Amino acid sequence: MTVQLVHVADLHFGVDADIRQIEALEAMLPDLRPDAVVIGGDLSQRARHGEFQRARAFARTLAQTAPVVAIPGNHDVQWWWRPFVPFGKEVLYRKYRRHFGDDITPTLTIPGGAVIASALTSHGVAWGSLTTTVRDIAVKGHLPKAEFLRVQRLFGEAAAGLPRVLVLHHNVLRGEISHRVGLARWRQAQRRIVESGADVVLCAHDHQEGADVLGGKVVVSTAGTLSTRSRGGRPSCFNFVTIEPTAVHITFFRWEGERGRFQASDTTAFARSAGSVSAGSLQPQAT
Repeated sequence: MTVQLVHVADLHFGVDADIRQIEALEAMLPDLRPDAVVIGGDLSQRARHGEFQRARAFARTLAQTAPVVAIPGNHDVQWWWRPFVPFGKEVLYRKYRRHFGDDITPTLTIPGGAVIASALTSHGVAWGSLTTTVRDIAVKGHLPKAEFLRVQRLFGEAAAGLPRVLVLHHNVLRGEISHRVGLARWRQAQRRIVESGADVVLCAHDHQEGADVLGGKVVVSTAGTLSTRSRGGRPSCFNFVTIEPTAVHITFFRWEGERGRFQASDTTAFARSAGSVSAGSLQPQAT
C-alpha cells in the first residue's frame, strides 16, 4: 500500500504566522488527499492561549480531510516555569494540553499503511538539553532514553511490513544554512533513532526544508515553516511524503507569494526494499 503524508511544522501562530499561507494550505489539502497530516511542533510563538486556539482551529480544519498527528515544539513549552517547578513537568505543557489533549506523544496506525509514532524532544530548560550557548537555552531539544525505548517498543509491536514513521520536532540532521542540529547530544540521538526501528523520520525546527538519509537506513524529511521566519529568505514550504514498498518520495511544496499559493517543486526519492529499509539500499534521486 502507498501512504501519503502532509508534513507541516513551525506555524508560529501569533505575530509571525502568515495567514495567507495557512488559508492556502487549508484550501488545497482536500485535493492532496493525504492519509494523514503531521504537524511537527511550534504551533504557537509564545505558548499563549490565543495562539493555541488558532492552531487548534487549523488542526480541526485539516482533520476534516485526514487524521492529524500534532506534537509540541520548543515554542509550545512554558519553559519559564522551570525555576519555580524544578522537578515537575506538568506545568510546562499545561496550555498545550488544554487545547490539544493530554497525549503529547500521539500515535496513529493507518490500517495496512503505516504506523506513526511521535517522540517528545521539547523539554524546555532541561538537563538533557543544557548547552553553553545562551541563545539555545530552552531552544535545544533532546531525545531521552525512555522516549527511545517507548518508540522502539511501539515499532516492535507493529504489524510486520508496515513502514515505521517517527515524528519529532527538532531537526536530527545538520541544517544547510544554520549548520546546526536541533538536538543536544545529537550523535547519541541519531544512534537511538536508527536503533528505534524507524524507516522514516519527520522533523522540523530548522525552518528550512530538507530530505536526506540517517545512518544509511532512515529517510529524514525536514519540514520548513509556514510563517514569516523562513531561514535565509527562502519561501515557506511544506513536505508531501509518499511511502511506497520500494521507495520514499519527498516533494517540496513552496510558497509563491505573488500567486498566493503553494506549488509542487522538486522531489527527492529514496529507494527501499519491500517491507523494510536496509543499509546501503537508499539512493537519493532528484526528480
